[in-house]
Amino acid sequence: MEDVLRPLVVIGGSLAITLFIGWAVDWLLRRVDARHPETPLWGHLRRCRLPLQVTVCTALLSGSYDKTQARVVQEHESAIGRLLALVLIAATAWLLVRVSSAVVESSYFRYASSAHDAARVRRVRTQVTLIQRVVAAIVGVVAVSAMLLTFPAMRTVGTSMLASAGILGVVAGVAAQSTLGNLFAGLQIAFGDMVRIGDTVVVDGEWGTVEEITLTFLSVRTWDERRITMPVSYFTNKPFENWSRGGTQKVATVLFHLDHTAPIEEMRERLREIVQKSPAWDGREWNLVVTDTTPSTIVVRALITARDPDDAWTVRCEVREKMITWLRDAYPHALPRIATAPAAQPPPARLERERGRELPDRHGSHDRLARFEDGLRKDAPHTR
Repeated sequence: MEDVLRPLVVIGGSLAITLFIGWAVDWLLRRVDARHPETPLWGHLRRCRLPLQVTVCTALLSGSYDKTQARVVQEHESAIGRLLALVLIAATAWLLVRVSSAVVESSYFRYASSAHDAARVRRVRTQVTLIQRVVAAIVGVVAVSAMLLTFPAMRTVGTSMLASAGILGVVAGVAAQSTLGNLFAGLQIAFGDMVRIGDTVVVDGEWGTVEEITLTFLSVRTWDERRITMPVSYFTNKPFENWSRGGTQKVATVLFHLDHTAPIEEMRERLREIVQKSPAWDGREWNLVVTDTTPSTIVVRALITARDPDDAWTVRCEVREKMITWLRDAYPHALPRIATAPAAQPPPARLERERGRELPDRHGSHDRLARFEDGLRKDAPHTR
């Protein structure tokens, strides 16, 4: 009977203590979070309850499993002890990653709530994200190393590896040249403020928003919900457009190819009405000018300012749509067309004047021709 009760007491007691500690810590964090809602740290730390319970339970079992005196435990004491040690190391690493993530995220949210510069907020967000990944990678490497050192055979291997660390470092550097390049490129992007999460960029002719930045790759979400994934080294080796750097304000451009009879002044007045009613216009500036002319059309350019690239795209489409509709209904002759009919005749009054000028010339030519024919007839007998 004692062989059954003792394991139950040890395992059940460890589980009961683990649940109590998890509940007590969560209750304490909930109370502190209610008293200090301006600090999001306590709410983020509540997500550490599960790794905390796994760590506490594994630590309790590691210190008391040999007290069960069970036959299975005595036969496999070394294996059970090593397994619990491995689980304890992994759970501790999990807890450290969660705690560091909670601290970093709470610091970011406090900064974002008080900052007024959107560009600086995106910069801090990018740096925070990469710091979290670096911390997680470091903790993971240390945890795996500690787990390997629990095996006696690995200690000898570790000593020999340290002796040949120089050669292995050169081989690893050559083999992982691309990976290391992306790693340092990611750090350069994060702390060099080249591109940030949330920036509007144009890469290889694709317009989109930076959605995610990791240590090795960067993801851009395009306007049609596609994802373009590329190595971060691309942004340190090739040129790209960053529409969010130096401020988000943009100038939207709309070009109209119209007939030479287009009413420019009326178009300016119509553009003023459109932009004043558009919520995408930031109220700074607008204008409309003729920028070029061709034998068949003129090029009219409309400029409208906007708060950000999204509003610039919206106001550009809105102006283009409403202006073309207005020209089609009010001034259809202003739209470009291909002339396939004969040239237009001058007004009737001008045509009569032109005909009046031609009549004396015609009569004079007839008289000269008649006199010439009479002269020929008179000279005809002499020639015979």
